[in-house]
Amino acid sequence: MAPAQGPAARSARDGASGARPASSGASGPAGRRGRPRSEAVERAIVEAVVRLLEEGVPLSELSIERIARTAGVGKATIYRRWEGKEALFVDVVRSMEPVDPPLPGTSVRDDLVAMVEMLRRRGLAKRSSALLHNVFAQMQSYPQLWDMYHHTSVVPRRERMDEVLRRGIASGEIRADIDFDLLGDLFVGPMLVRTVLRPGGTPEVGSAERIVDAVLQGVRPPR
Repeated sequence: MAPAQGPAARSARDGASGARPASSGASGPAGRRGRPRSEAVERAIVEAVVRLLEEGVPLSELSIERIARTAGVGKATIYRRWEGKEALFVDVVRSMEPVDPPLPGTSVRDDLVAMVEMLRRRGLAKRSSALLHNVFAQMQSYPQLWDMYHHTSVVPRRERMDEVLRRGIASGEIRADIDFDLLGDLFVGPMLVRTVLRPGGTPEVGSAERIVDAVLQGVRPPR
């Protein structure tokens, strides 16, 4: 597989700056030391990891030394930006995923639709990108890496949805007597089923609106 031609590589190149390397809770010591950051260097490091993955190198063999050699930088350059390869891998995965846009903020419904739609796009990206699918499959064999990804990517998205749901409860658009964790699952569950558990089917454009409207109809306070 040509290392610089795959769609995942292009995605990483286009989105590397949006991945905000070393900005997660597991970021490296760069911020503490006050060293200047170079987006070009960070992008080269992220691209080097993607290139190695596209060449078929498994995560277990991606050492900091090998990544540094491929990127043309020193190991210290990587450690100034990431405290270890797990934190680097998380940012690489985030660079290959679609970037979450700002919520429209026009209504609780519109914000929920935007979040469920992004879930659809992320699911389709994992399905269409063999590299992204392979990386996620490997990540689940590394509990520390999987937990770090969950903490830096999944948890913030769930917290953002929780904020919208609380707005809906406060405004009287959503019943307050429903278990709060279950409430969030009711919105994301149907799209997860369609993108993860039904690999043969493709959730079409507009399915996020239909899911949100159906759930909202069931969780509105009685009139």
